[in-house]
Amino acid sequence: MRFPADAETTSRYDYWNGLDRPPERPLIKMMTPVRRIPYGRIVGHIHAGQEAQHRTAGQVVIAAIRERELSVDECLKAVRGPAVGGVAVFVGTVRDHDGGRGVAALEYTAHPRAGGEIVRVAAGVAAVHPVRAVAVTHRVGLLGVDDIAVVVAVGATHRAEAFTACRRLIDDVKEHVPIWKRQVFADGSSEWVGAC
Repeated sequence: MRFPADAETTSRYDYWNGLDRPPERPLIKMMTPVRRIPYGRIVGHIHAGQEAQHRTAGQVVIAAIRERELSVDECLKAVRGPAVGGVAVFVGTVRDHDGGRGVAALEYTAHPRAGGEIVRVAAGVAAVHPVRAVAVTHRVGLLGVDDIAVVVAVGATHRAEAFTACRRLIDDVKEHVPIWKRQVFADGSSEWVGAC
């Protein structure tokens, strides 16, 4: 019996089980690689839902805490490549207000283990999201209004994955990396606000 080339099943076993009559030969129940179906999902030995286990995790190309000015272009270039079809970038800047008060500057301070944590967080996002590359840089020191405080870039095959991983990466950096900020208000007062 020939297995039809247009069959949209995952194995010969699944195909034969759908027939009204038994196959011409006895069936040995085993998975056999059959064909590639639309949208590039591999069927046969790799079952739907298992693709993520067989792909390579995205690469962390940059994960750093810096005292110097950050470059959006550096992170953007780092995550681009021939297999990347979408890049999502988040740039966090110092705004001139908070809670109805004028802000003159922000001072970021990092715990000594913050460098290792930012690497760990970036690797975690790269491992669980279907992305090709991630980059994240965070600034420390005194920053003025409109200065760049953080840059996150993610390159993925498709835009949806890039957007999702980019959002997850900035959220995880803010939640897990021990960096604190002190807001300096326009009136000269200051206050420390949550971990960043």
